[in-house]
Amino acid sequence: DEINRASPKTQSALLEAMQEKQISLGTETYTLPRPFFVVATQNPIDNEGTYPLPEAQLDRFLMKLMIGFPSEDDVLAIVDRTADGLDADVSSVATSEQLLSAVKTIRQMPTAETISRYAVRLVLATHPEHEYAPACVRRYVRAGASPRAAQSLLAVAKFFAVLDGRLNASADDVRRAAYPCLRHRILLNFDAIADEATTDTLIRQLLMDLDAPKNPKKRS
Repeated sequence: DEINRASPKTQSALLEAMQEKQISLGTETYTLPRPFFVVATQNPIDNEGTYPLPEAQLDRFLMKLMIGFPSEDDVLAIVDRTADGLDADVSSVATSEQLLSAVKTIRQMPTAETISRYAVRLVLATHPEHEYAPACVRRYVRAGASPRAAQSLLAVAKFFAVLDGRLNASADDVRRAAYPCLRHRILLNFDAIADEATTDTLIRQLLMDLDAPKNPKKRS
C-alpha cells in the first residue's frame, strides 16, 4: 500500500523480486513461489514524505490503473459492510496450477504480425526523436516507453480478447490496452508540467494519429 512511501532500499529489494522472482538476504538467495505478482497503490494527492519510483521499477509493472472516487452506490456498500461488521466470504475460485495454466495459454495465443507491428509502432511513437512521434510527443516527452511496453500491450490485448471469447487479439484490444500499459512508462518534461499535459492526453493523440490495422491475417 502506497508504494511511493517505501524507502529507496525497500524499493530496490522489491525490484529484484519483480524482475528476478527471487529475494536476496545476505549471501543467500530465495526463489519466490509461483504465481507471484505485485499489486501496489499510490496516493496522487499527498506527496509529502514520498520517494519517486525509479524508472526501472515503473517499467516492471504491467499496467497502471487510475481509480477515481467511488460512486454513490459503491460508497453505500462500503458503509453498509463496515458499519454492520459483516465478515467477508472469501473462497478460492482457482488453484495456483490453474492460474499458471491460464497464463501460459494466453501467452501462447497466436498474434497477427500486423497487430504486433501496431503495438510496436505505438511504443516507438512515444519517443520524441522517432519518425512516428506526433508533435505533442516531440514537445512534451523526455523519454519514451521501453520494449517491455510492447510486450505488455500484446499480453494485455490477448487477455482482453480471451475475456471477449476470442482467440486472437485485435487492434481494438491493443488500443484498449494502450492507456494502462503506457501511461506509467512515458516520462514527461518540464514543458508538459507547465502546460498541464498528461500522459493520457498524449496516448489519446497517439491513437488518433497512428493508423490501426484492419482485417489482419494470422501468422502461419
